[in-house]
Amino acid sequence: MSPARPVGILGGTFDPVHFGHLRLAEELAQQLGLSEVRFIPSGKPWHRGAPGATPMQRMEMVSLAIAGNPRFVLDEREVRKNSPGYTLETLSELRQEMGSEQPVCLLVGADAFLGLPSWHRWRELFELAHIVVAYRPGFSLLQERMDEALREEVGQRTSTDPNDLQGRPGGRIMACQITPLDISATAIRAQIQVEKSPRYLLPEAVLDYIRVNQIYI
Repeated sequence: MSPARPVGILGGTFDPVHFGHLRLAEELAQQLGLSEVRFIPSGKPWHRGAPGATPMQRMEMVSLAIAGNPRFVLDEREVRKNSPGYTLETLSELRQEMGSEQPVCLLVGADAFLGLPSWHRWRELFELAHIVVAYRPGFSLLQERMDEALREEVGQRTSTDPNDLQGRPGGRIMACQITPLDISATAIRAQIQVEKSPRYLLPEAVLDYIRVNQIYI
């Protein structure tokens, strides 16, 4: 029996979701042979102030953005909670649902990865999933500003072979280069606030939703 294909997990505020998120998910799915990518919008982020859109609005924008891609799946669990959700809790729930052997890849950007030691019980994440770091050209997993504890984990867990992720449920760190798209949700919101068009930075269906619901104005 061939190893199970990994499931990708992409969490975030998605305030709003844009082509940077979608391209990251698409490229990592291709590079790693992921069976699916689950988009998990946060409900009440613990690490930042209240988003500009409500949890339901952000979830609906993600639903519009991923429509038509059979490999992309919306996971509503964090939005449905009434309390701030931690990645560890979400991964624990997913592990219980998928079983102990299913490979799971937590997809993160380079900046988020470097901040990993500030996450709730971050070392336990490796017991539940692989961590895949999407980076732009010029990034290195080992950096001078890296927390020493994270540097130790990188030294012990780094893999460069995507097949290695299929042979185990979690525990590895892999860095994958992706197309550098300089798009940010912050910049999109700022453009809307000054009545400039963010067209071509995010799906048209999402932009229409923002206009109809008068979000970020």
